[in-house]
Amino acid sequence: MSIPVEGPLTAVDPEDFPEDALDEYLLLGRSNVGKSTFINTLLNRRIARISKTPGRTRTLNFYRVAQRFHLVDAPGYGYARQSKLERAQHGEMVENYLALRGVLRHAFLLVDCRHEPTEDDRLMGRYLEDGGVTFTLVATKADKIAKGRRKQHADKLRRVFPAAEDVVLYSKDGLNRHKLLELLGLTNAAQPEKQR
Repeated sequence: MSIPVEGPLTAVDPEDFPEDALDEYLLLGRSNVGKSTFINTLLNRRIARISKTPGRTRTLNFYRVAQRFHLVDAPGYGYARQSKLERAQHGEMVENYLALRGVLRHAFLLVDCRHEPTEDDRLMGRYLEDGGVTFTLVATKADKIAKGRRKQHADKLRRVFPAAEDVVLYSKDGLNRHKLLELLGLTNAAQPEKQR
């Protein structure tokens, strides 16, 4: 069963943000961490465009989910081919969003489970913590890690990101999808999934 989704509504400036008062959940992560795949598998819809070229998301993309909340996809950070100006513009866009959106309820910080968190990942975690934004760390591409080593990876990430409310291993085959849908209040739309 698909989850009803509208959008995306794209925005760069605060005046372009949705005017309704729905709660918002922000997605953050490096370019090529798999945010579009995360959106599509989480919502069981092909709604976010997946590009083979990192750094394609240049705007804040607001997806209205089940008439209950917005899932907000922010531009990825850390893409080497972005100019300094582009990186600065994307950083300012996210800073403005965080400063102005009183409807932000939670953030999901996505990191690639196969690699050490980058300095940019760590900085983003500290930025969220300093701003008082609660967040869940989502370790993507967990299907690439042997099942016997997944807990070890999750425990290590908990040490690197102590402010995270939880660390959730995730993959495009639906690993722990139900746990994230519960957090979003969408358990009635959850499908059977693979377990940790």
